[in-house]
Amino acid sequence: MRLFKVLTAIGSLALLALMLTPGLRAGNDSWNKKTTMKFTQPFEIPGGQILEAGTYVFKLLDSRWDRHIVQIFNADETHVYATILAIPNYRVHAPENTIINFEERTSGSPQAIKAWFHPGEKLGHEFVYPKARAVELAKLTNEPVPSMPTELTPAITSTSPTAVAELEKAPLKAEEPSGEEVAVAQAFEPIELASLPKTATSLPLVGLIGILSLAVSFMLLIVAKRIS
Repeated sequence: MRLFKVLTAIGSLALLALMLTPGLRAGNDSWNKKTTMKFTQPFEIPGGQILEAGTYVFKLLDSRWDRHIVQIFNADETHVYATILAIPNYRVHAPENTIINFEERTSGSPQAIKAWFHPGEKLGHEFVYPKARAVELAKLTNEPVPSMPTELTPAITSTSPTAVAELEKAPLKAEEPSGEEVAVAQAFEPIELASLPKTATSLPLVGLIGILSLAVSFMLLIVAKRIS
């Protein structure tokens, strides 16, 4: 009986420690796809900003709405230039290195960033532009461009929780080269949600494992009492 009690106590304590571990994530910080990139020319990002040539850090933001949200930082991550909505973009072959796709541009203008792909992954993140700029890019590139309401543009450069919440709930559309606005699913090939990279925390899963394990420990304790 002592053995059962000892095992039960050890299991319960180990589980409690696991559940109280803050910010537990598989593979350290690999969930946020943190990538440091050096750009040799200025480039445009959603929100009307032109970033100069230099080193920048791209990371996924943990979104409770299960959306693709990318943040762009300076090299030492002390300043956030933008918090940007994105939609899934698919490549047939997973790249070996980080890939940044750009929209076509008019002569002499900085390239507008289109999509970001992480090494070893076919699914990337296509950036959403405020509607007014998305309409211009769609006509320039002759391709649909995902868009969000223009009035939410200030939220892209804001770091307040309220601004991020506005982006998380923003309605998304797609601007066609013809000037027509359509649903995102109509303009872009749908991608199964089950295959999307996970951006949410693993804490709910840990909690579920904890509950199940505690239940098993309780059952072992009952069995130990009956045996004794």
